Amino acid sequence: MRALVMTAPGGAENSEIRQIEAPHPGPGQVAIDVAWAGLNFVDVMARRGDAGYTAEWPYLPGKEVAGTVRELGEGVTGLAVGDRVVAAPVGGGLAEVVVADAVLTLPVPDGLELRTAAAAPLGLATAVLLLTDAGRLTAGDNVLVHSAGGGVGSAVAQLVPLLGGGGTLIGTVGRPEKAAAAVDLGYHHAFARDEKLADAVRTATGGRGVDLVLDPLGTAALELDLTVAAPGARIVLFGNAGGGEVGALPPLGRLMGGNLSVTGFSHRAFAATAPERLARAIRTTLDLQANSGLGIPLTELPGLEAVPAAHDAMQEGRATGKYVVRMGE
Repeated sequence: MRALVMTAPGGAENSEIRQIEAPHPGPGQVAIDVAWAGLNFVDVMARRGDAGYTAEWPYLPGKEVAGTVRELGEGVTGLAVGDRVVAAPVGGGLAEVVVADAVLTLPVPDGLELRTAAAAPLGLATAVLLLTDAGRLTAGDNVLVHSAGGGVGSAVAQLVPLLGGGGTLIGTVGRPEKAAAAVDLGYHHAFARDEKLADAVRTATGGRGVDLVLDPLGTAALELDLTVAAPGARIVLFGNAGGGEVGALPPLGRLMGGNLSVTGFSHRAFAATAPERLARAIRTTLDLQANSGLGIPLTELPGLEAVPAAHDAMQEGRATGKYVVRMGE
């Protein structure tokens, strides 16, 4: 089978399309013929060699797929060969065949295209969990989302009203020219991350501040997050997009003084330690896609050859919305 292989830490120069042996499922696993695979920033961080994202090289990226069941491992029930499914594999999803745990392999509702469903297992499910389990979104919350134009940021803009949020939704972008696109996604306001950002957020919220911050920038924007936080705000850190050194968390006194919480979130940790909760979020996402109009802008890539350049665009902040790559029919 054809697969994208990352041979060493670096960039596109170390990404190759290779012919490798198709995997077979072990007990409790499912092999899937991949029709569409989603691209996610976690694979960019693995490609860079960020600590904790890959233990060895060569590395097979890809943690989000949609396709059909090819083979069932021992003990798997509730699925059959030929079923249309989505899955969140540990890796290897940017290939023609991938193996995933059955608990994280879910049927796709009738009428929902596999192309659309491919965004559910990681990107959209992460957004659901950020807003619900981690962020505890409530009606009337003002929400601030960094990297609003990316895959997760695009999803949050659609999910906040669907999940009952009704406050002001503010996005930040790395490039000023991307602000208008974020507003088109559903943000009430979108601002570039510059020295004027704190004042802009305060003005947009009528001086109240924000109740929930979703921040994939490591600790680079944490001081800003604390500055614009309303009393009782929740700050959720869910990545380190810039790849820089992570700084110290704020002192306890500052958190107690504002009744603030700083929470970490990892899709990978949910998959490893609480797969049932992740599966529930994926099912919620699929149901919202099928029945409630949840949708984010998708950029279709025609095949694996286009993936390294798309990873470049994601790393350099040029990407908007969600990339999905066609793997098969």
